[in-house]
Amino acid sequence: MPVDIRPTQHMVRKALFDLLGQDMVNVEFLELFSGSGAVGLEAISREAKKVIFVEKELRCIKVIEENIQLLDIEPDENKYWPYEVIKGDGFATIKKLFREKRTFDLIFADPPYGRGMAKKALKTLEAYDILRPNCILAIQHEVKETLPETHGRFFLFKQRKYGTSLISLYSEKKEN
Repeated sequence: MPVDIRPTQHMVRKALFDLLGQDMVNVEFLELFSGSGAVGLEAISREAKKVIFVEKELRCIKVIEENIQLLDIEPDENKYWPYEVIKGDGFATIKKLFREKRTFDLIFADPPYGRGMAKKALKTLEAYDILRPNCILAIQHEVKETLPETHGRFFLFKQRKYGTSLISLYSEKKEN
């Protein structure tokens, strides 16, 4: 694996799915800024209905595809593959998915550190609604990049620190 790819550590992946505390069956999962695709692959191993990997770096896409092959995944009886790999910028892909009216139950974003991209991801996902009702948005970011407790319709309901990383979990505000 290229040395500058920062795969989500096993401990953090396990903690993320423990925090989510939900069954992945029937979940449509979007992994933005996939890198090695480790989190999406974990979702597949937990029987997510569909995982969409979004990554712009070709060498990362090759790593994702190699890792998928290691899982020896087969389509279901309807020839439905439980994954899709999209080569593209995370922000542009959010807009494209919005135009295509595609929505997701769970979105995980792990943008590159040190560029303020976690806040930009939150803002972009607020502007382009690709989240289903009761969706959870999980953003992995540097501890030093502070995310707001609320942003538009989203509220921060859990946050955990793992070394120099934070995982911030957002859900939609409930209307009274």
